[in-house]
This record gives sequence, C-alpha cells and structure tokens, in this order.
Amino acid sequence: SSCQQRLSYMTLSDLALALLDGTVFEIVQGLLEIQHLTEKNLYSQRLQLHSEHRGMKQELFHRHKEAQQCCRPHNLPLLRAAQQREMEAVEQRIREEQRMMDEKIVLELDQKVIDQQSTLEKAGVSGFYITTNPQ
Repeated sequence: SSCQQRLSYMTLSDLALALLDGTVFEIVQGLLEIQHLTEKNLYSQRLQLHSEHRGMKQELFHRHKEAQQCCRPHNLPLLRAAQQREMEAVEQRIREEQRMMDEKIVLELDQKVIDQQSTLEKAGVSGFYITTNPQ
C-alpha cells in the first residue's frame, strides 16, 4: 500500500502490463545473475587484499621479532621505536589501500545499478531511468 501511494495509477498499470510479458522476468533474472557474479567477484577481491595485508603484517612482525632477538640490550629502545614507526606506516598504508578498494567497490556497484536502470528503461519498463538519486 505504501508503494501505491507513491506511484500513480498510470505507472502501476504500465508496470502490470510489463509484467504480463515474461521477457521482463528474464531480463531481471539476467541482471540479478550479473549482479551476484559481480558481488562475489568484488568480495573475493576484498578478501584477497585482506589476506595480503594480514600476510604483510605477519611477515613484518616476524622480522621485528628476529631483529629484537639479535639486538644488543642497550640498542633495544631505539630499535623498538623504529619498529613502531614502521608498523604505523604499514598500518596507514593498509588503511589507505582498504579505503581505495572500498571506493572502487562502491563505484563498481553504482555502475551496475546504472546498467540495470538503463536495461530496464530500454526494455520499456515504466518508472525506470538512469538516476543517481537514492530515492
């Protein structure tokens, strides 16, 4: 009922007519499959980046541990301070790479929405057009 209040009777009628034709369902099914594949691909890319970051941090931790074991006691505070700066730099790099990956993911998903809107508009489905307005 909330949708009926927001959509005109003409738009609802046009949508009902479009649904009578099975082609729209096939188009939507195809768009859904493409979206799922895209989401799975983007998720695996994000997991891959996370795994690389985890490996980078573990390798750095092991390098730091070995350096501390070989270090003379009087140099240990200097070594630890240098290692702390290096760890902070790596953490900052990881945050930046993750932010860039997340932005890439959002842009790619936004493009999929535009592709879906365009496809449904070309198919003649009433109420569909390309927009970036979230409402």
